Amino acid sequence: MTLLTRKFHERKPYSPPNPKLIHAFIPGTIVKVNVKEKAKIKKGEPLLSLKAMKMNNDILSSIDGTIKKVHVKKGDIVVKNQLLVELK
Repeated sequence: MTLLTRKFHERKPYSPPNPKLIHAFIPGTIVKVNVKEKAKIKKGEPLLSLKAMKMNNDILSSIDGTIKKVHVKKGDIVVKNQLLVELK
């Protein structure tokens, strides 16, 4: 007989990633913000630059859209999975 643990019962259900919410994939510092609210963007356009582990990482848009809100500014320290930018 298999017994399920408390950790198994309390796990978060899977939810597919939302392409309209851009999250930090690694902790670091925001070096540059390339977009402003209500700006129209194309797929592949750089949204911001994140410095992590002595490397600058450009965060690119995965879809065409409009910037709804920018949650960070230059110099902010972000943690993994922190919301950076919302798209419409």
